[in-house]
Amino acid sequence: MADFLGMMKQAAQLQTKMQEMQAELGNVEVEGISGGGLVAVRMTAKMDVKSIKIDPSLLKPEEAEILEDLLVTAHGDARRKAEAAMQEKMQAITGKLGLPPGFGFG
Repeated sequence: MADFLGMMKQAAQLQTKMQEMQAELGNVEVEGISGGGLVAVRMTAKMDVKSIKIDPSLLKPEEAEILEDLLVTAHGDARRKAEAAMQEKMQAITGKLGLPPGFGFG
């Protein structure tokens, strides 16, 4: 019975930590870049895009397709960085609670 109570306590701690992490992820910002810095996408680790910056040299009608491709690439770069930030937070939480890596998040 003591093991069950310990598991319940650990589950409650995990839930609290998860809620704290979700709040923190809204404050963690990453920036994805493409085209050697011609396009930048800034987003939170919760995947909310905050801003997009485009070098003025790309704002030509004949460059529209290139710009579209660069935006997609910059967004993908930012998304990967946001996912990495989220995974770091998760590992920190599960490690503090003595849970194996990837516990319940696979």
